[in-house]
Amino acid sequence: MLSRSSLFCLATAVFQVIVFPSSDAIGKPPKPIRNVILIVSDDLKASVLGCYGDQVCRTPHLDHLASRGTVFERAYCQGTWCAPSRTSFMHSRYRDSENITLGEQLRQHQASSIRVGKIFHMRVPGDIIAGTDGPDIAACWTRRYNAPGPEAHTPGEYACLNLNIVTDDLFGRQSTRMPHRMFVSVKTTTDGTEQADYKATTKAIEILQEDHRAPFFLAVGLVRPHYPMVAPNDYFHPYGIERIEMPGNWHDDTSDIPKIGLAGTHNDRNPIGDYPDNQKRMWSAYYASVSFMDHQVGRLLTALEQSRYATDTAVIFTSDHGYHLGEHGLWQKSNLHEEVVRVPLIASVPGVPAGRSDSLVELVDLYPTVCDLMNVPVPDAAQGTSLLPVIEDQDHELRPDALSLHKGASLRTPRWHYIRYQDGSEELYQMDADPSELTNLADDESMTKVLADLRERLDERLENDAHLIDRNTQR
Repeated sequence: MLSRSSLFCLATAVFQVIVFPSSDAIGKPPKPIRNVILIVSDDLKASVLGCYGDQVCRTPHLDHLASRGTVFERAYCQGTWCAPSRTSFMHSRYRDSENITLGEQLRQHQASSIRVGKIFHMRVPGDIIAGTDGPDIAACWTRRYNAPGPEAHTPGEYACLNLNIVTDDLFGRQSTRMPHRMFVSVKTTTDGTEQADYKATTKAIEILQEDHRAPFFLAVGLVRPHYPMVAPNDYFHPYGIERIEMPGNWHDDTSDIPKIGLAGTHNDRNPIGDYPDNQKRMWSAYYASVSFMDHQVGRLLTALEQSRYATDTAVIFTSDHGYHLGEHGLWQKSNLHEEVVRVPLIASVPGVPAGRSDSLVELVDLYPTVCDLMNVPVPDAAQGTSLLPVIEDQDHELRPDALSLHKGASLRTPRWHYIRYQDGSEELYQMDADPSELTNLADDESMTKVLADLRERLDERLENDAHLIDRNTQR
């Protein structure tokens, strides 16, 4: 009788034979990839997904995508909030837009480029409620569709957790441009079909049912788990606060972080610090909205698998940046610590075996990757590098470090995370021994050589392109 492990290996082999047809060239798709679907979540930290190791959050559909694609363990954004990050990856530039957009490049080479939902920046909740474009770039798209939704004004149990307000009343809720909107959750009494992400997914499914004569790039922007964290009540049930364990450094871990390195919202400057249980409820609401978003991804993946495009369409899933949920006592984004700069990135290419990669990659790499998959040339102005060599061989190392930018610069290597701010202050963490970034080693005398090497490496990265040089970051 076969052991459980043998049965698992046999089942895995059968699954791979079914999902990944044989090819003359190992690691190469059996037929050319014609189309790409890019799914972009909003404010999603990599660490909360099941396929990235979270034991609480339920993300079965993204876990399924990960089981048949390449999971990038070390993917990093270049901008640390929505607008600069999305500008960056849609132009493949670190922090300017001196390249035509990805969609324009594809359109110039006879492909269609279709947007559903938020890809370039939109104000959430403002542009979502209004159904407006935000600072979108019309030339990027052959067609574009917005997906409006009621956001915090959805009927149900509303909570403003930093003010400790819980009510079913629709009047007086924190919403667009209001100061406490970041701590809002809604357990809706609806089925979720009125939400922006459901509508965006429904539209994307309709597009997959069309007869596309030209290759297509379909960019689907989902706004959850961006605040307000809105989801049907059933999505909150698995995440009672008794299941939530706050990060080990949640209470007070800012004494060795330079002032410029603190997030705009932290426990000693916001009432959320007065409500430990509500901090757990923030996690619960984040998990619920992640699970709701994951369900929409599942709807879209099912539609793709049932469509005529299943065997020649690659799927890429990512987020614009990560998020603080109380780590170091910090909240939200616009920060250079690991929880913000590290993002989920999964790429599934039909015919290419699944795997996981430790290669350091950046969101600027999305543009050349899509171009490579669709057999479109990459403009010289693009600063990213195609991920296709890593997708085809997960042991391939794309680059030695990853760069992120905000009030200075962050350099992530396999072992170290070095941050240098505009005022010259620094942070240094040994990530293999201190993955939670508890101890800043920048003032440790034993780190002198390490710091010197990392400073030089960062200078080289910044000086590779004149547009990257921020004179205030130089020592």
